[in-house]
Formats: sequence, structure tokens, C-alpha cells
Amino acid sequence: MSGAEIPVRLRLIQAAARLLDEEGPSALSTRRLATEVGMSTMAVYTHFGGMPDLIRAVVQEAFDRFGAHLNAVERSDDPIADLARLAVAYRTNARTNPHLYAVMFAGGHAENTGEVAGALATFQILVDTVTRAIEAGLLRPGDPLIVAGQLWSALHGFTLLELAGFWGPDGLAPADDVAATMLTTMYIGLGGDPTTTAGSVRGALG
Repeated sequence: MSGAEIPVRLRLIQAAARLLDEEGPSALSTRRLATEVGMSTMAVYTHFGGMPDLIRAVVQEAFDRFGAHLNAVERSDDPIADLARLAVAYRTNARTNPHLYAVMFAGGHAENTGEVAGALATFQILVDTVTRAIEAGLLRPGDPLIVAGQLWSALHGFTLLELAGFWGPDGLAPADDVAATMLTTMYIGLGGDPTTTAGSVRGALG
């Protein structure tokens, strides 16, 4: 979809996300945003009441896209493989929407704009899958919230490094290999059987 075909509201959201990510909140003004999209400042007020509404829309768009990627992962009878596929979806969303991904987790935007519900909804997908893995005996008994928190924290750190170019063809190590080893090690550390866990991750990542 070319720039001309993207709805004005979405163009404003995407431009705002890029400015927030690359230059910080101080760069985001009605005049600067209008210049970025090649329109008058009236376009901003036509689609948003002001900057707080715009930032709220940016965060909502970010979590909507993030949730769509995670929800696209179909449930199987192997929760460990599902966790690995969720990790793939997580990384895919971040690479596809790097500026929106950055806005979700930087500067307290989600909390400050009241979009915490979006964060909780996406986190719940991971919690539910961890719960299934524990109930199936594939991970040791534990609080699913704590386990999911560990997995999300590690994956977020990996993803930030991947976006920064540390992993990949021109990075320090192949991204997929680092991710597969990291996920396998984490799941085994959380009580997964080494052989079956490694097989589930390999199968999920192809």
C-alpha cells in the first residue's frame, strides 16, 4: 500500500510513532507531524482532539497489531511448540512494526495513555499458554504469571538486540539460532524435558 493509499489517520499514527521512537516526545508537535505527512495542522485536529488523543491512538494501534500477530498463532496439542510460535509472532511483529513496538514499551506510554488493557490482553495470551504447558506437565508447577513474565522479559531483550542489528546476517550471531537456543534453554530451565522440549522448539521454528 503506497503512502497515498494509506488512510490519513493511520499515516498520522505511523508518523507519530516514528517521531516518538527516533526523537522522543519533544519532537512530537502538531506542526512537525503535519509536515511529516505533507498536510496542514488541521488534519491532526480533524482526526484527533490533540496530542494526548494521538498518542493514545498510537499505543492502541501498536497493541492492536501486536495482539493480531499473537492471536494468529493457532493452538495445538503441544503448548511448548505454541510458546515457541508465539515467540516467532512476537519477533515478526517487532520487525514489521519497529516504531510502534518501541512506543509500546518506552516512556510509560501505555500507562500514561490509559492503554494498559492492551498490554494486559497481549500478556494474557502468553500466560494462558504457559498455564496449558504447566497443566500438561511440560513445565514444572509454578505461578503462570511469574513464568510468563520471565519468558516475556527474555524475549523482549532478545528482540531489542535483534532490532538494533546485533543478531542477524550482519550481526554477532544468526538471529534464529540464538532465539531457538534461548527458548529451548529457558523451557528446559523451567522444567521441560530436554529431549521433547528441544524437539518441540525445532518443530515450531521449522
